[in-house]
Amino acid sequence: MSPRTLRLRSPADVVCAIPYLIGFHPADSVVVLACDGARGAYAVRLDLTASDALLEHIAGLIAGRGPEAVILAGYGPPGRVTPVISHVRDRLHDHGVRVREALRVSGDRFWSYLCTDTACCPPEGTQVDVAASPVAAAAIAGGMVALPDRGELERLVASAGGDTMRQATLRAEQRLAAWVSSEASEVPARMVREGVPLVRRLLEEACAGSAPPGDDEVAWLAVLLTNLRVRDEAWVRLREPDLERYMDLWRHVLTRVSEPYTAAPACLLSFAAWRAGEGALANVALDRALTADPSYSMARLLQELFISGLPPWSVPMNLTSEQLDESA
Repeated sequence: MSPRTLRLRSPADVVCAIPYLIGFHPADSVVVLACDGARGAYAVRLDLTASDALLEHIAGLIAGRGPEAVILAGYGPPGRVTPVISHVRDRLHDHGVRVREALRVSGDRFWSYLCTDTACCPPEGTQVDVAASPVAAAAIAGGMVALPDRGELERLVASAGGDTMRQATLRAEQRLAAWVSSEASEVPARMVREGVPLVRRLLEEACAGSAPPGDDEVAWLAVLLTNLRVRDEAWVRLREPDLERYMDLWRHVLTRVSEPYTAAPACLLSFAAWRAGEGALANVALDRALTADPSYSMARLLQELFISGLPPWSVPMNLTSEQLDESA
């Protein structure tokens, strides 16, 4: 997916653009908007409660990309926003990064930490109507979305399995246990022999617009995805122009599977969303993966990738199934 273009000429434009850049209207957040000149811009959002270590880590990663300038925006009351903005600004300054503007946003008003001219930055703040702004209109015309809050995104990936899915998962686990009982040493290879064709078929069906898999098939897929070769088959097949179909499939799987099997489909959805330019969805899916398994290797890799601020189109995906077989 090609990058969208929003032209930001003022602090008001920045405030209007941020909800569309991150996918929802932020609250209790700090947003770092890095401007990379010809490479465009990207936004990183963190909770105001983020640790100093994480804030410093983000500042270091952003500085490593050498942005031309950075704009900071904190969302919330001054007592909570100001210390975080100051901390991030100081860390960026330590790395030699210029902070062009630093804002606090609350409701329909914003304040600048850098401008002292009351003619353009009055003490009562500057009012802005995000929904009615030309920036919002341009974002919507470009296919960008700003949901009311992060909770809307979290509901899109929340568990909805229920008793029937739990029973299907039990049957899938019993099926795998029977393999272990018969010949444990052959189980990994057997999972690959069955899992790789299953992944390929389900992706082909998703791209053809077929109905999503039922509970028993989802449960068996979830069990097989615990094999990294099977999971990686799904990973390397996430390609344009079918990313939306892949996202639909992995979101369906993620919302059905039992919690012990969340990490793999959550990461696959996260990566597909990121490649499609849906950064906010990518992050909430990644959060589900990390909640299920904080040490899951693919989740940690995606976390570093997202924090780095690299745009999706700058990271080629060139691995093939044949190369996976050779590296096994």
